Amino acid sequence: MELLYGSIRDYAWGSRSAIAELQGRPVPSAGPEAELWLGAHPGGPATVDRAGERMSLTDLLVAEPDHWLGDQVVDRFGTRLPFLLKVLAADAPLSLQAHPDAEQAQAGYAAEQALVDLPAAQVPVDLPAAQARVGSPAEAAAASVVGAAQAAVGTGRVQGPRNYVDPYHKPELLVALTPFDALCGFRDPGVSATAVAGFGVPELSPVVAALRAGPAGLREAVRTLLTWPDGDRAGLIEAVRTADVAGPDAELARELAVRYPADPGVLVALLLHHVRLTPGEAIWMPAGNLHAYLRGCGVEIMAASDNVLRGGLTPKHVDVDELLRVLCFEVLGDPVIVARPVAPGVVRWPVPVDDFALHRVTVEAAGPEVRLPLPGPRVVFCHSGKVAVDDGIGAVMLGPGQAAVGTAAAAALVVSGTGAAFVASCGI
Repeated sequence: MELLYGSIRDYAWGSRSAIAELQGRPVPSAGPEAELWLGAHPGGPATVDRAGERMSLTDLLVAEPDHWLGDQVVDRFGTRLPFLLKVLAADAPLSLQAHPDAEQAQAGYAAEQALVDLPAAQVPVDLPAAQARVGSPAEAAAASVVGAAQAAVGTGRVQGPRNYVDPYHKPELLVALTPFDALCGFRDPGVSATAVAGFGVPELSPVVAALRAGPAGLREAVRTLLTWPDGDRAGLIEAVRTADVAGPDAELARELAVRYPADPGVLVALLLHHVRLTPGEAIWMPAGNLHAYLRGCGVEIMAASDNVLRGGLTPKHVDVDELLRVLCFEVLGDPVIVARPVAPGVVRWPVPVDDFALHRVTVEAAGPEVRLPLPGPRVVFCHSGKVAVDDGIGAVMLGPGQAAVGTAAAAALVVSGTGAAFVASCGI
């Protein structure tokens, strides 16, 4: 094992205290610190020390994929780290968003790549419609071939935001470190209908009627809200904000309306489960489920992708048509996922993907050390106390907010000390 130095992302919704406090740095930080990335994603790779200089984990994987990843991981995922571990610290709501499944990501990425190198005059005006024509793996493969041919005849680049920046899915698991509020997955549309009707805004009658039709009406309700006429949005949200209504749904709508006074995503938020996690509780977000994190600090692990389809509550790129195409309009059951004990002092959150696995290890000085035989590379993040991690190649001592990385060539991971740490690995 060796020390791993994370990359901090300074998104505007980030906290100026949570990550700094965790790492023992002065509070408040100079600017918002939204996420600490502990992985090899090219958007913000973590680093290790090499001869007194920092080298990115991405470069190490490229130089020695078999050593770092191992044959099993390379055979399944290629020469990339398939997971990304983060610390997420939100002081303000994140955007309403969803992520594509594997097939959608492959098709969407291929369709957009087919247009990237076309001369501007040849780019279809309706880019989402062009993407929608690629709906199967076979069509995606064909699109890749077409894209290569098009690149040969034109060198002009198409500028502008993309929905699919890579061909990978992005399921997510988040474990709360502090009380954590999140919106995740559609709730019973009948409950949502009652909440929306309670504001007493006549213009929302079609939305209420669609919701009262049950799950079959969810798509129509969401489409109606997200495509609300631009000129009428501010008036609609103001009517909701000033309605004489009490209760948690009204409080949420008012909070969001203050931040986004002309965004119908304020009302879409009321169609989702509102979950309040206590430290140690977790939520699982499969592909296609609409969600938004509201506030709190947590450890998040996901497939290493940056594909985000946004629907509102953000100044960033929004593509309603593509979001509606990939959304799952089924009612989501309880999104809270319970960790399972796998050994004394060790729990694991069961997830139905093999891109990643997440364990939490708790050790005490008077207790036994914990031995974890994990496949492939592993990243360890210390949450509290002092923990020693040893993989037979190297040993490091970690304090709160510190991380370490080990290679697939190492033996089982041994954890000791007094504290708690999260261990990220592949799930194969």
